Amino acid sequence: MSFDIAHIALVGVAYIATLFFVAFATSKGWLPSRWVRHPLVYVLSLGVSLSAWTFYGIVDLAWQYGYGVLAYYLGTGAMFLFAPVALEPLARLAQRYQLYSPADLLVFRYHSRQAGTLATLFMLLALLPLIALQIQAVSETLALLSRDSVAALALPDSGVSSKNLIAFFYCVLLAVFTSMYGATRERGEGLASAMALESLVKLVALTAVGGYAIYGVFGGFSGLDEWLLENPDMHQLLYTPIKQGSSHTLLLVFIATAVAMPHIFYLSIAERPTGQAMRTASWGFPLFLLLMALPIFPIMWAGFALDVAGPVQYFSLAVPRASGSALLTTLAFIGGLSAATGALIMITLALATMVMNHWLLPGTRWHSEDNMYRQLVWLRRALIAALFIAGFAFYLLLNNRLSLSDLALLAFIGSLQFLPGIFAVIHWPRGNRRGFVGGLLAGMLLWGGGLLIPSIFGITGITLPGTSLQIPLGMSIWTQITTLSLGVNVLLFVGLSLFTRTSSLEQYAADLCSDDTIAQALRLGLDVESAADFRLRLAESLGAATANKEVKRALAALNLPDNERRPYALRQLRNKLESNLSGLLGRVLAVQIIDRHFPFQNSDQPANKDIHLIETRLGRYKHQLTGLAAELNNLRLYHRQMLEELPMAACSLGRDGEVLLWNYAMQDLTGISASEVIGSKLEYLAEPWRSLLGEFALSTDASRFKQQVSLDGNSHWLNLHKARQKRSRSDRSRDERGDAQMLLLEDITETQVLEQELIHSERLASVGRLAAGVAHEVGNPVTGIACLAQNLQYDCDNPEVLETADQILSQTQRISRIVHSLVNFSHSGNQEDSERAPVDLYACVQEAVNLLSLQRDKTEVQFENRVPEDLIAPGDNQRLIQVFINLLSNARDASPDSGQIVIEGYRKSGSACVSVTDSGPGISAQHRERILEPFFTTKEPGEGTGLGLAMVYSIVEEHGGQLELVSPANPETGTGARFIVQLPLGD
Repeated sequence: MSFDIAHIALVGVAYIATLFFVAFATSKGWLPSRWVRHPLVYVLSLGVSLSAWTFYGIVDLAWQYGYGVLAYYLGTGAMFLFAPVALEPLARLAQRYQLYSPADLLVFRYHSRQAGTLATLFMLLALLPLIALQIQAVSETLALLSRDSVAALALPDSGVSSKNLIAFFYCVLLAVFTSMYGATRERGEGLASAMALESLVKLVALTAVGGYAIYGVFGGFSGLDEWLLENPDMHQLLYTPIKQGSSHTLLLVFIATAVAMPHIFYLSIAERPTGQAMRTASWGFPLFLLLMALPIFPIMWAGFALDVAGPVQYFSLAVPRASGSALLTTLAFIGGLSAATGALIMITLALATMVMNHWLLPGTRWHSEDNMYRQLVWLRRALIAALFIAGFAFYLLLNNRLSLSDLALLAFIGSLQFLPGIFAVIHWPRGNRRGFVGGLLAGMLLWGGGLLIPSIFGITGITLPGTSLQIPLGMSIWTQITTLSLGVNVLLFVGLSLFTRTSSLEQYAADLCSDDTIAQALRLGLDVESAADFRLRLAESLGAATANKEVKRALAALNLPDNERRPYALRQLRNKLESNLSGLLGRVLAVQIIDRHFPFQNSDQPANKDIHLIETRLGRYKHQLTGLAAELNNLRLYHRQMLEELPMAACSLGRDGEVLLWNYAMQDLTGISASEVIGSKLEYLAEPWRSLLGEFALSTDASRFKQQVSLDGNSHWLNLHKARQKRSRSDRSRDERGDAQMLLLEDITETQVLEQELIHSERLASVGRLAAGVAHEVGNPVTGIACLAQNLQYDCDNPEVLETADQILSQTQRISRIVHSLVNFSHSGNQEDSERAPVDLYACVQEAVNLLSLQRDKTEVQFENRVPEDLIAPGDNQRLIQVFINLLSNARDASPDSGQIVIEGYRKSGSACVSVTDSGPGISAQHRERILEPFFTTKEPGEGTGLGLAMVYSIVEEHGGQLELVSPANPETGTGARFIVQLPLGD
């Protein structure tokens, strides 16, 4: 059965277009996010590791190595089966530092640009056979299906065969599609969705072919058993390679595929969506591999049973073709095309990124004022095209001399040389740059000299000069070359690492790569003051537009404001920018840019631990802690909670002055939330806390008492205490002000106000006693003066003398009233055995006015007593005088000079009402709710105690009355305040 080349090519183009449409639709958000981010999509996307070789060539490998072929599925599946140990640490590291390829990982771990350059070169050489494999598989299967019509495509005069022409057009088509979408920055989820579809298609296709092999060729499993009994050589063939031991080498080769090959690294590690996805993949992907492995042997047996003409490696297509079913044959072709296309897309994208990040960008000083993203996209597109050209050229160079299995093994053995270096990233901190580079060079030289070059030029061996001894080379001895190259690689890696010095930067990177990254949570200083500084400095390398966009993107990811100034937040911003730029420009250039513009400040002091970052990480991984670690974490949480809920305000400062703790009481006292101040310094706080806490922290005082501050217009008094965390004995000679310290703030406002009130009460008592004495001493002379004046009135008829006598009597009466008021005031503090009696409210108000008129140093106002003289209410005369003194005093203080205070009286609903209205600005809405609270005052410090109105309210309430506030008293002008005292009239 043969197909028209145009028809089958059209089917292939349509399928490739479908893949890219799925990727594009995902990136545009057209597909539901719950589908795109489902763990099943991630598991299926990992199937891109099963290229055209696992669809076609794996059958050939099964014929050569029998059950040994299962080593591929066991090796790859084992890495995911033990993902929590083998892959999860790498995935966390890659996502934290935006490491998108094995070269990025190796540069980060060994802190060497040379490691990235060599890794990119050798990875490119190792994957060229895999690229050629995909091109060869597509061209040969397409030629196989359209054998009758494909011959017309050949150009015999130019030496171009039909297969080569098909391969060329396939590369051009795929290069166009890949560069159109895959070169953009926002391609992660889109590629994962497309690769998931690709894996599903090839799984369905291979399963369908396997189903046909069992039920269509053998008539079921019973028929298959009968055929195997009739052909015992086929059954025995499965066990012979296992006895020879080659399966062990296959298992070793295939283990490296999950982490060493860049396209698989990108999807399985760098673009892992969530931890849950990795846990699902730990069983889901081995299950996928099992499903892909099940049809292999039935397809191989069916090919031999049908006596299919053609190579074994294409039995997956030849068996359905022999069935005569166009649908099944087309499905098988699409499955193989899908496997090749997915692998080619991901391989070229991964290699293009590695070449750009580790060869091109670091070699030049990047500076652009244009659209940097557009330039990077076009550069990546050019690299993708160049890689397709290189792959096609390598395919032409090989000229179909190698089978698909040989090409796959050649690529896998080359990538295996990276396994020791990648293994040491997490599990061997002693490994260093010299050991890695030395081992990799030796291993790749043996691989290149023993396998790659002989395979390219068809060399089967070399004869040693002067002897007849011939050394075999090429794929015929791939097991020996694999063992030798890997063994030399490991020996050099370990030996050089042990016997050469590891730099401090390499050791620091090794510590970062270990699971215990908490040990490296250091609080290092930056010479930037705000997020705006990041924009200005990055603009020098990236251009203003790109710098602004990258800083904005990093701030949004961290949920930080544009005006962020906290040192801890700025360190987070630096790390996030380095991470984002690693994904954009590669790890090497990103580190160069960040280190150049945002270096950590050099200091002769040891770096401080970043307590906040340590606690954040402990909180993130607390469910993974067990045993003693979990108990210690619980103890830490207990003490942390005790400090947070301490009823005394507390804040902790590091040795560099950074705020590490800001408990709940501190938040209530200052009105500043912990999220705003943690990680900042005291100098960034608002007043009065900046000067109060800053000066105290820098001082050598252990305590400061009765520090007065103004909060919301009210005076507060605080006691400040300090506890220091002493340094080690070797550092005690240094200035102690650099020690970490805990500041405690004790709010003693209520105690201070009570103390002032007691002093004020004592002063009033003293004034009362003085008034009583003055009244007694002044009363007698005044009485004598009054008697003499009266005698003058009776003994003299002179009008002038009489007028003078009248004036003397008037002034003596005034003195008597003053003395009488002072005597009454001196008795007002004595409330014992007070009895209710009818009180003349007019007289009470007038008495209060008379007393306040004696204070000449206060605001000069006019009191207008409009209370009716017949307004009587039962009560305590002295207590009510005290009420009116406080109300009139407050009214006077609130009124301007020459202002008017009106006191009115009236009866209303069985109550005697007295209102006091001032001409001041009134009482604001925010103060009305608190105006009657004890110790609340709006006066300047030292001018009031905040107890006057509280006392008024208490006395009125004792009399069974009510106190009402009306503000503003004059709605037209919005000024004035009116207090209304309502006293019950009784029976």
